[in-house]
Amino acid sequence: MAAAPHLPRPTDAELEILTTLWNLGPVTVREVHDAISARKPTQYTTVLKTLQIMAVKGLVRRNEKQRAHVYEAAVPREATQRQLAGDLLARAFDGSARSLMMGALSARRADPAELAELRKLLDEYEKENL
Repeated sequence: MAAAPHLPRPTDAELEILTTLWNLGPVTVREVHDAISARKPTQYTTVLKTLQIMAVKGLVRRNEKQRAHVYEAAVPREATQRQLAGDLLARAFDGSARSLMMGALSARRADPAELAELRKLLDEYEKENL
């Protein structure tokens, strides 16, 4: 898989919008605003301005062919998650994947099914990368 172009790390507000776009697909500003405001009070103009900034940064693409501009995430969720995890790994865990995993597991208890899935993922990773 080709690496995504290096994009700026999204802010918390930008990440919330990206999550909405990943969940809904290409949508208008109104649809992004409606989805976010269903969870918390949000001004339409704030969502619009944030999307405009994100377009300049390359985090979203804007289709201007219709009267209402349609926005979509420029990078898949997985690529952004890898970028954020790598940044967190470097900044907070001194590059230690073990420390990152233990920090995540100690922050929220994983149920047995989730632990089994983690073991399976680690086994698959080991077969593919070592």
